[in-house]
Amino acid sequence: MAARLANATSPYLLQHAGNPVDWWPWGDEAFAEARRRDVPVFISVGYSACHWCHVMAHESFEDPAVAEKLNRGFVAVKVDREERPDVDAVYMRATAALTGQGGWPLSVFATPDGEPFFAGTYYPPEPRHGLPSFGQVLDALADAWAHRRAEVLESASSIVAQLADINALPTAAAPPGVRTVLESVVSGFDPINGGWGTAPKFPAPRLIDALLVRGDRGSLDLAQRALQHMARGGIHDQIGGGFHRYAVDASWGVPHFEKMLYDNALLLGAYARGWRRTPRHEAVLRWLFERAARGIVSWLAADMLLDSGAFAASMDADSLDLSGAHHEGIFYVWSPELLADALDAADAEWAAKVFHVTERGTFEHGLSTLQLVGVPDADRLARVSARLLEVRDRRFFPARDDKVVASWNGWLIASLVEAAEIFAEESWLDLARGAAEELWRTHVRDGVLDRTSRGQVASGIAGFAEDYGAVASGFAHLAGALGDATWLRRAERLLDTALTVFAAPDGGFFDAPAGDLFERPREIADNPTPPGTSALIEALRHVGLLADRADLLERADAAAATTWGSVERNPRFAASALGDLLVADEARRGLRPAVVVVVDEAAEAITPASRAAWRMAPAGSVIVRGRPGTTGFAHHFDGRGVRPPGEYPLRRSVHVDAEVPDDSDEHADVAVGATVYVCRGQTCFPPASTVKEIRAALWQRA
Repeated sequence: MAARLANATSPYLLQHAGNPVDWWPWGDEAFAEARRRDVPVFISVGYSACHWCHVMAHESFEDPAVAEKLNRGFVAVKVDREERPDVDAVYMRATAALTGQGGWPLSVFATPDGEPFFAGTYYPPEPRHGLPSFGQVLDALADAWAHRRAEVLESASSIVAQLADINALPTAAAPPGVRTVLESVVSGFDPINGGWGTAPKFPAPRLIDALLVRGDRGSLDLAQRALQHMARGGIHDQIGGGFHRYAVDASWGVPHFEKMLYDNALLLGAYARGWRRTPRHEAVLRWLFERAARGIVSWLAADMLLDSGAFAASMDADSLDLSGAHHEGIFYVWSPELLADALDAADAEWAAKVFHVTERGTFEHGLSTLQLVGVPDADRLARVSARLLEVRDRRFFPARDDKVVASWNGWLIASLVEAAEIFAEESWLDLARGAAEELWRTHVRDGVLDRTSRGQVASGIAGFAEDYGAVASGFAHLAGALGDATWLRRAERLLDTALTVFAAPDGGFFDAPAGDLFERPREIADNPTPPGTSALIEALRHVGLLADRADLLERADAAAATTWGSVERNPRFAASALGDLLVADEARRGLRPAVVVVVDEAAEAITPASRAAWRMAPAGSVIVRGRPGTTGFAHHFDGRGVRPPGEYPLRRSVHVDAEVPDDSDEHADVAVGATVYVCRGQTCFPPASTVKEIRAALWQRA
């Protein structure tokens, strides 16, 4: 019946292609059919790795009796939220307004014009825990449409009108005070378990990044504690690397087991930046952060890298057990007996203590997630982890959603570049370049970006603001690391398109192109990825500095002003905008983001000079490395490398406190074998050739 989904590029839609429900993909045709038949539209939104989406599909959408009700009384539309985040955002807001909560699977009933009149999430096959069965919901709504149509239509119109008022962005005439917004962030911090909020608890990589901007002891402590608790918790795949989507408890012990590319892309950057902000004497923290970062890349390369060079979207929470039944998390959990089967007696006993695997279990059925306890011997930990991973790989793997999402790959490219430079891993640059080449090859046509692809076939779904911003940012990071201006030109081309497609009248940006929804989504909150506005602001600033385009920097400033009200109202949930605000505040205090030009003739992709620059540059800075005479980066390589020094002489020493990232060289006067030029605005400093001089140029307030 669902043959219309057979050619979808979404694995989630393909999972429903064999349902008895007569599914339609999202589009004008579905709503035209609803008008022709004079029936409501049922909009079901989910994603491939969603556990409860699979449960409802099995219980209801595979049931012929339920399908008969749906097919008779409704036009059923199946939506992959990862392909159409605009559809998900608009109807999720409606659901939250109607019910006080949201989540997936999202179940919305709308008029043939797309206006919602009833919404919820998961519905069971039989009445349970105060919820009606899905069949009961269908019967009640079909009856209401047939016999109380005017009431339903009036309700839909009222909901749409109220949503327009609810969703209006808060405004502010001036940037909010930094002290006030940081106090708000601190007040929501969990001092016992790290992170923010209670259960369920989500990673907050962009909030951590915002705290790392200033690097003062208070902010740094919160960021470090959040990173440390996550790195030790069950949310972190201790042997396979990477992080699950969230923890169901406050102490990070038991995750919701799906793994998403976007979480790991953003967390890779957060752990790399957390590492560079942590002084050498805090060796345990640096070890934990580096281990987490390396684990993310290891998992990505082993399980998520596609033949095309791009990275897959997600891995399911569920997998098969030995009896062939699906269980959430069964792939990842252990018992003392399972450890004993995999290891010799001494290592099994040691692993049970190190990973907190108990007889009672920390998860379900006497099984435990793996959590890292204490400071174990690193070599033994690596050896035991490798053996456990080898054994675990013989289990039934969770399914993988192998579509490519542009924005998620864009964020990953940027994080891979930065982590590669910080940890001196040239192969990670190769991974970043491979993903970027696939995005350009398959997703971009004449400066227009597609949101998703599968099997190197683009979906035709227009990219969103977050896609343009994230991909442009990834390309710009790659351009600087490789000294290849081709990637900078490509980033500029994407931004030139985005400025036309997403511009809002107040200087900000819409999240989606103008289209077929009852409202045009626009969000400032991170949920859980950065919103389109923040993604574009970040890209505009990076490309503007790297290409010396004042117009892009001015456009970023105008868009940033539209975020101030949201940051003032709830800075914790507007984390990306908060980070941008804090960078701007640092600039007002005399520490503007730097343009760092590394003139280096070494053959290696990562050199001591480039590594020092990436490790120490203040937040918001851009770094480009190339040979003398490199072209395509405005004037940055003209003459000696940059514009002549400005009026402020370089101080050869600078007080190093918590604000200044520590470098890894024990001898700060050691030469880096290259010449490094640092400019901030119209002020350029004399060339530097030692770690000490580079640090002084980067951190001198002017």
